[in-house]
Amino acid sequence: MIKLRKATLQDIPAMQALVEQEVKEGTILPRSDDEVATNIRSYILAFENDKLIGYGALHIHSPTLAEIRSLIVSPHARGKGVGKAIVQEAIKEAKKLKVQEILVLTYVDTFFKKFGFKEIEKEKIPNHKIWQDCIKCIHFPVCNEISLIKKVDS
Repeated sequence: MIKLRKATLQDIPAMQALVEQEVKEGTILPRSDDEVATNIRSYILAFENDKLIGYGALHIHSPTLAEIRSLIVSPHARGKGVGKAIVQEAIKEAKKLKVQEILVLTYVDTFFKKFGFKEIEKEKIPNHKIWQDCIKCIHFPVCNEISLIKKVDS
């Protein structure tokens, strides 16, 4: 059974270990322990038998825009609804916070389209997102990720 909970500072080593391979491959941005700690309240963790099997973050960019980012599921746990559970929890949290839109940058657009995300042009991504995160990516400025956005229903 999958259990979700908010991250704590003690979870950082396990989070970094889970994402290590995807960071090396360039599919997820590297984040230092300090950066994860600074944003610890945004992370939603998924556990199975007390073992971390996935996580994602709902990062707030502005009073109207949030982003689901750093979504990772352990290879052995993929296809079991872990990512779905994390995204649903992030959307629920966005609704509570009264966010108007949620942004996603992904290589797996079909996954997010199931939740009502629609593809947008990269030019519509806020500049602060580009200079805060995208510039750190090994693929910058030639990005193959797909930009999607979802209007949040109240």
